[in-house]
Amino acid sequence: MTDTRAKIAYQGHKGAYSHLACQRAFPDLQNHACLSFIAAMEMVENHAADIAMIPVENSSAGRVEEIYRQLPHTSLYIIDEHFEPINHCLVGLKGVRLDQIKTVSSHPQALAQCNTNLKQLGINSQATMDTAGAALGVKQRQDPSHAAIASSLAAQLYDLDIVQENFQDQHHNTTRFLILSREHQVPLLKSEEKYITSFLFTVRNIPAALYKALGGFATNGVNLIKIESYTPGGRMVATQFHVDLEAHPDEPNMLLAMDELRYFSKNIRMLGTYIANPHRNRTP
Repeated sequence: MTDTRAKIAYQGHKGAYSHLACQRAFPDLQNHACLSFIAAMEMVENHAADIAMIPVENSSAGRVEEIYRQLPHTSLYIIDEHFEPINHCLVGLKGVRLDQIKTVSSHPQALAQCNTNLKQLGINSQATMDTAGAALGVKQRQDPSHAAIASSLAAQLYDLDIVQENFQDQHHNTTRFLILSREHQVPLLKSEEKYITSFLFTVRNIPAALYKALGGFATNGVNLIKIESYTPGGRMVATQFHVDLEAHPDEPNMLLAMDELRYFSKNIRMLGTYIANPHRNRTP
């Protein structure tokens, strides 16, 4: 029987943390694994999927640089965000002991998030494309000295033992995901809701352009929560910026701030406005 459910694309093998995030945020959607982030985005652009689940930053290891570099080149819009608690598991073949493990493979972000534990155990790390692919590799190699850092879902799917749970160096390890769509779905402004607006802009070639461009947000009381810089066209000058801020585009103070931004910048492209995830209100 053909599965007619809406489809969500993600990067990685089955069992990746992106797969887990898809299951938790959109349990009724059909999941589709892709080899790369670009492939997942292109599935949506080409109408082969309805939305994509893409990780952008982790509370321990920082931003996923590849995604911020790709966002200016995609035609998709951000319609929501999802925060996924990350429980890294050290997984190995059935019956393996911790003292047998000499090497471990995983995505560079996962390795970075477990770096202290790996060093203390004297385990050498090997970077792979994704965490679930690393778990699959353990199953295929059948080498008891080789393990992976992956999710409990990956261990279950590939019939591996969880040698140690919560293997990450820091508690409350969380990854933020963006949900991307072909449609620019701006939610209606409601006084009881908090919103995030994301956009790109390029500064004009004038002295203190960035300072002046962002000054309108300060004077109008709009809180900037993230700014990322780019060097488009291979130039060694950061002239393009990605901004996340706490506001809805229809709020009066936001309208005034955007007017000032337009005066000192160019090529403003709205990436999306979406309701702020409740996770942002949690205290560490």
